[in-house]
Amino acid sequence: MKCEKNQFNCPVEATLSLIGGKYKPLILWHLIDHPLHYMELQRLISNATPKMLSQQLHDLENNGMIHREVIPEKPPKTVYSLTPFGQSIVPILDAMCQWGNNYLDGLDVQPPCCQSRK
Repeated sequence: MKCEKNQFNCPVEATLSLIGGKYKPLILWHLIDHPLHYMELQRLISNATPKMLSQQLHDLENNGMIHREVIPEKPPKTVYSLTPFGQSIVPILDAMCQWGNNYLDGLDVQPPCCQSRK
């Protein structure tokens, strides 16, 4: 994604232009510790339709947040991983996870996934 110098009014707007989207933060979260195949991401983010997941992955790749590698097998496998630029968002994702855990604690809800990373 090419951005104009004066395109954004604030840094939060710039950040959201990269990671805003229904599933982009979840995709990035699941890729923190290791690369994943497309089908693994689809299983982890089961509410995303294949079309929506593919679009969000494509956007993240175009923005330089993730790397896509096609493994020439039969059938071909596609593996996604964080780029160094994508890894720079990990502290933000960790903060979002902690904030979400605190919010859910107040609701007395135990989330089945996205536990804080150690």
